[in-house]
Amino acid sequence: MNDRSNGWESVAERFIAERSSIGAATVRRWSGALPVGADVLDLGCGFGAPIAELLVGEGHRVFGVDASPAMLAALRRRLPTVRVACEPVEESRFFDQKFDGVVAIGLLFLLLPEVQRQVIRRVAAVLKPRGRFLFTAPAEAVSWADLLTGRQSVSLGDSGYCEALQFAGLAVVGEEVDEGGNHYYDTINDQPAMDDESRDQFPPPLVHR
Repeated sequence: MNDRSNGWESVAERFIAERSSIGAATVRRWSGALPVGADVLDLGCGFGAPIAELLVGEGHRVFGVDASPAMLAALRRRLPTVRVACEPVEESRFFDQKFDGVVAIGLLFLLLPEVQRQVIRRVAAVLKPRGRFLFTAPAEAVSWADLLTGRQSVSLGDSGYCEALQFAGLAVVGEEVDEGGNHYYDTINDQPAMDDESRDQFPPPLVHR
């Protein structure tokens, strides 16, 4: 049978047991730039901790996508108010909606390079004007075997991600490295372009390079 979760269903129990709160502080700061009660799409939401959980705690309405049934079953028990879809992120039905923010923590580099670019384009299409997209990926163009699934992970690298984001109409407004060494890209839907006065009034991004 084809594993739509790319190996994550078979390691779900271990992932749930080992997932730490690393990255939560970064996502909390990022979420502060969103409107009150924002609609946020969590791509690769897993079992909801710590990302979806903190977003709900900040008062946002969260939609979660993950292809692992075991992960989503755990999320439903933990966060019953979160709307979820059990499907690969690139095929998600939630891409028919509009969102104030999208997060993809520990996800993009698990996908094939062409699928990563496809997801970035789909995210850009569902972000509202001034909507934010936060994702993690190494700044270096590298590949490695995932520690849990053993499957190949691929980072497009800084130039590759910046090119894909620019093509999709997203601008990088900040970058940050969290306490676990994970690299974040904080991006904004700048279509239509904002004037200088609007940019001055916009909430601050994550730490610039």
